[in-house]
Formats: sequence, structure tokens, C-alpha cells
Amino acid sequence: MKLSVVSPVYRAELVLEELVERISNSIPSSFNSYEIILVDDFSPDKSWQKIVEISSKNSNVRGFKLSRNFGQHYAITAGLNQVFGDYVVVLDCDLQDQPEEIEKLFNASQKGFDIVLARRYERKDSLYKKTVSKLFYKTLSYLTGTKQDATVANFGIYSKQVIDEVVKLEEKIKYFPTMVKWVGFSTSYVNVEHASRSEGKSNYNLKKLLNLALDIILAYSDKPLRLIIKFGLSIAMVSFLMVIYVLFEKITGKVSVSGYASLIISIWFLSGCLLTTLGVVGLYIGKIFEGVKNRPSYIIEKSTDE
Repeated sequence: MKLSVVSPVYRAELVLEELVERISNSIPSSFNSYEIILVDDFSPDKSWQKIVEISSKNSNVRGFKLSRNFGQHYAITAGLNQVFGDYVVVLDCDLQDQPEEIEKLFNASQKGFDIVLARRYERKDSLYKKTVSKLFYKTLSYLTGTKQDATVANFGIYSKQVIDEVVKLEEKIKYFPTMVKWVGFSTSYVNVEHASRSEGKSNYNLKKLLNLALDIILAYSDKPLRLIIKFGLSIAMVSFLMVIYVLFEKITGKVSVSGYASLIISIWFLSGCLLTTLGVVGLYIGKIFEGVKNRPSYIIEKSTDE
């Protein structure tokens, strides 16, 4: 039985040797062979040179370099398309996902689960990072109509059947956790110990997370359109009531000539609503436009397999 471990790499030059060593020392004894797939997402440091160096010394390490920065989840997808293992582990490269927890995840999978996700019951992140993350997941949960858990990310172990189905998905916007949820299969959660970040800082800030949430919402949900319809119906109902009120005032002779302020307010309000509606519809059309171009989700520039 073979295990594949996939890790997207970005600004990880200083931790890659430790990452590979700890993964190698954490492979469960049930596996007679393993591979570690490191995907360099066009990191600005010397991560690729370090991957090449490590792979030249360790035949279990395979490296792939993307032609530009496509994003974490595209790098994960690139790695998943290269795996040969009967089980696949996905974990981040910053060592906050601890390789020593792989055996715990694998043992849980042997109870009949195709997917075992790591739940970071006590996140070792800064207050700002935790707050931003909670805002991201709450926004995502509400606007996609799905339950999102801020303690669960990419770290987990997946059967080859699950990964085979995930890589078949042709979405142009990739978000690994949502793709895993969509394909289904039996799923379990295991509490794992989350480590503090040893080097550097997270590349996700509030702006990037909200942009990611917007992309995911547009790709996987039509709830914003449904909310706009409800909002439009609410405005129509209020307008209908206002018509009845104005007619009543007219019949009773209470209508005055003054009304400039209310007229301008109504025009500005409804114009804002129309522009917002057009904006949201435009975003969906823009994503459709991106999709019909049928461009590849990522491009591999170099590989240590060559």
C-alpha cells in the first residue's frame, strides 16, 4: 500500500527540509512506500531550488513548479493530479499542520471512512488571524448556504477514490475543502494539535480572504441572486404600500405640492439597488466568461521527474 503526501509550497524555503524529514518519519507502518509531492506556487524565495536539492537526495520527494502564482488551491490540484498513492494526505507547508498527526488520521480512516479531516480544536494563530478566519467562514457559510467549520481546512487523509473524483471536477475556481464536500463519501473528523507558525507569516490577509470567499460564492452558490430577488420583492411590497398610502392621501385631499426630498431619496435609493443588482449579475456573467475560455487551471513549468 502506498501513501501520497501533497503540500503546496509558498515562501517555505526555510522549513522544507524539516517538513520532508518530519513527514518521512511519520509515515504509518502500514504503507510499504510513499511519495511527498511539493508544488511550488511560483514562490518568490528559493523554495524551488530547495525542492530540487531535497529531491536529489531523497527519491521519495517529487517537486513541481508552477509557471506563475495560481493560488494555494490550484497548487493542491496540481499535486493531486500527480499522485499514485492508495491514500492521499494534503497538508500545508508551514508546519502548523503537524506531520506527526498523519498516523492518527490514517487510523481513523481504517474505521470505514474515505475522508478523515483534521479539526484544529485549539488554533495557535494570532487573534487577528483567528478573527479574520472566522469572518471568512461566516461569510462563506451564509452566502453559500452550507456549514463551514473554521477549525477545518485542507489537512486530512483521503482515499484514492475520493481524489480521483475531486480531480474530475472541472470548476475553474478551485477551493479544495468545498470540492471534497461536494463529492461526498463517508467522512469523519479527528481532533489534532495545531502548531504555531515557526517561520514567516500567513499570506492570507482580510482582503485576500474576502476575495477568495467572493470567488467561492460565485462559483458554488446562487444565493446572492436569490437574496437580490427577495430584496427586490421587499422593495416592491413597500412601494405597493406607499402607493396605497398616497392614493389615500389624494382621496382625502391631504396631498401637498412639497415632496422634493422624498422624491430624490427614492430615486437615489432605487438607483443604488439597480446598480447593485446589475453588479452582482455582472460578476456571475464575468465568471461565466472566464469559464468559457477553457484555460487550464494551472501550468507546470518544471518538474523534478524530468
